[in-house]
Amino acid sequence: MNILEVFGKNLRYYRTSQKLSQEKFAEMCGLHRTYISDIERGQRSISIGNVQKIADALGIQAYKLFIENSND
Repeated sequence: MNILEVFGKNLRYYRTSQKLSQEKFAEMCGLHRTYISDIERGQRSISIGNVQKIADALGIQAYKLFIENSND
């Protein structure tokens, strides 16, 4: 699995575990919903600044979004 897929899979896992819709989560990050959708599908690269916005909105450390695990 490539890094974009890992990041997207982890983002979706953490977002849904907090029962957040893509729209609500995007609002929390100050990003657009379609951007979040593209990231979750591994279709879009992401800047380091946006990685931090996403991690902050999730209340986790940014590195956790890059660790490949079995979140299904």
